[in-house]
Amino acid sequence: MSNGNDPIAEFTRLFTLAKQRETSDATAMTVATADADGTPHARMLLLKQVDERGFVFYSNRNSPKGVQLAENPRAALCFHWPVIKYQVRVEGPVCHADEDESDAYYWSRARGSQLGAWASYQSQPLSNRAELVARYLQLKLKHAGRRVPRPPHWGGYLLTPLRIEIWKDGHFRLHDRFNYTRPDEQSPWKCERLSP
Repeated sequence: MSNGNDPIAEFTRLFTLAKQRETSDATAMTVATADADGTPHARMLLLKQVDERGFVFYSNRNSPKGVQLAENPRAALCFHWPVIKYQVRVEGPVCHADEDESDAYYWSRARGSQLGAWASYQSQPLSNRAELVARYLQLKLKHAGRRVPRPPHWGGYLLTPLRIEIWKDGHFRLHDRFNYTRPDEQSPWKCERLSP
C-alpha cells in the first residue's frame, strides 16, 4: 500500500481492484449519520461515483438519513473488502450533488427502479406489501410510454472527504494504517501512519 499524498487516487486504485476481486458488491458501504441530538445511525448504501470532489451516493431526501443530513450535514463511510484485505473509512461534510448529475444518474437506472423511487415512502410505516405494489402499478400505468421524472425528494449526496483512513490487514494483527487529514477541501493532505 502506498502512503503517498493522494488518498482519493489510492482509494480509486483499491476500489477498482475490489470490484474485480470481491465476491460481494464492492460498492457497498456503511453510511453513518447523526441526528440533531447526536444519536448515530448507520445503514448500507452503494457508492455510485468517486472523483477528486469526493464520494457520491443517492437516496430519498425525505428518509431518516435525508432528514439527519439536513440537520447535521456530516457523514462517515466505511468500506470493507475482505478478499483484498482492506478497510477504508471516510469522513467529511455532505451536500446535495448537482441536480443535473442526479437527473443523469436517475435516468440511467432501470425503469422499475425509477418507478420504485416514487412508490416507496422510504422508512414510513406500510400496512402491507400489497399497498406498495398497488402504488407501483398505478405509477407504472400513469407513466406508460413516457419518461419517468425524477422525484423532487430523490437525489444525490456528495461527501467531501476531510479524513480518509486506509487500513490493510497484516499478519499477527500488525496491520498497516494510514490516516489522511486536511482542514478543508482546498488544503493539501497530511498523512501519518497509525498503530494498529
